[in-house]
Amino acid sequence: MMKKSTKKNPNQNLKQNPKKSSSEKVESASRLIDERIQDLTDWRGEMLSRLRGVIHQADPEVVEEWKWGIPVWSHDGLICTGETYKSVVKMTFAKGASLDDPAHLFNSSLEGRVRRAIDFRQGEKINAKALQTLIRAAVAFNSSLAALR
Repeated sequence: MMKKSTKKNPNQNLKQNPKKSSSEKVESASRLIDERIQDLTDWRGEMLSRLRGVIHQADPEVVEEWKWGIPVWSHDGLICTGETYKSVVKMTFAKGASLDDPAHLFNSSLEGRVRRAIDFRQGEKINAKALQTLIRAAVAFNSSLAALR
């Protein structure tokens, strides 16, 4: 028969699954996005990295998140996702159907009532100025909805 230990576990009163602070979540999401970019050793990693840079240039206050196994950028709500597929890197704008797109960047998911997407293929150039304008429009749209809450 084994004796029961009477020693107390020094970690006994510590929370096993403490909630992460918002800054820890952002750091964790940014790290996961960094890892995704590094894991993509072909043109898609470079493209996702460049798109990420354009997003940060357009909105320095953007929040990086990791949802549904993909990078997500938010400001007063979801702006866009960065999905990678075999032949495209896709930026899906959550409320893209509500945004003006004077440069006609949206080239995918055009039939939806809410979302719009941009598919970037290998070798394509990014129209950074037009994309920044679109990102800023998404932020403004989200902010206008947040003001109503």
